[in-house]
Amino acid sequence: MSNARNPFRGRLLVVAFEGWNDAGEAASSAVTTLQEQLDVIALHTVDPETFYDFQFNRPTIGFDDDGNRALTWPTSILYAPMVPAELDETVSEDLLLDVTGANANNIYLLQGVEPSRNWLTFTNEILDIALAADISAIVLLGSMLADVPHTRPISTFVSSENAAVRHELDVERSTYEGPVGILSVIAAAAEEADIPTVAIWASVPHYVHQGPSPKATLALIDKLEEIVDVVIPRGELVAEAAEWEENINKLAAEDDDMSSYIAQLEQARDMVDSPEATGESLAQEFERFLRTTDKPDTEGTEPPTGL
Repeated sequence: MSNARNPFRGRLLVVAFEGWNDAGEAASSAVTTLQEQLDVIALHTVDPETFYDFQFNRPTIGFDDDGNRALTWPTSILYAPMVPAELDETVSEDLLLDVTGANANNIYLLQGVEPSRNWLTFTNEILDIALAADISAIVLLGSMLADVPHTRPISTFVSSENAAVRHELDVERSTYEGPVGILSVIAAAAEEADIPTVAIWASVPHYVHQGPSPKATLALIDKLEEIVDVVIPRGELVAEAAEWEENINKLAAEDDDMSSYIAQLEQARDMVDSPEATGESLAQEFERFLRTTDKPDTEGTEPPTGL
């Protein structure tokens, strides 16, 4: 793909929100990783009073760096590169510690809490900034609870409503219909403003939804690297993902029902990943398997699969 044709080689805005679109905190953690590793500064902070219900997203109190007690309000922050469009040609010997790639200084970030109200106003405010910054494309990150085993590579689904993007990146169009989160609202408005978008969703095992899922965060970062010309540092994520998987293995070893259920999910996943397994009939068989499989009791609800 040439730079002239591919909008994902220009200025990019990578977006994730805590909340409904963020199973296992995978999407928000991925953007937090970028914010910590890239040379970015806060460009714009949305007004908490305008977009958040404080009975739903309460402010928190804690100690600041000077030892003073201070309130932290729910909000969303848009970060910009310290020096936009200036390329850093220095390549580190350890790619786990330094960002490399031609797009390192062209990545903008939007992270925070999904707004409680005034979504259209929120979206227009963000897109006004994106247009002023000459953002060429937007990458939306999300994570969802799904019937997937924690012992296999985390599944990701990439989609776009933009026909040119689907052709260039060889991705699909989401067929999901139903309730949506703020990511879908931003995507629709961006496409209307001629800013192409792509969404990357990670599948988080629903039976371990109570805490963060670093393995799903890694999956999102891996897929993001395939689209964006940048090497993203993993930091402690690799070790955290391995520890996460090992801890679940220990829990499953003490629960026969959970262990049996995971084995069924592994069998279904391996069937789909088999080199001999192709065609629509296999997908239908997999869906039939999931519909008829008994699941252990879980709490909470699942967000939609896709935008």
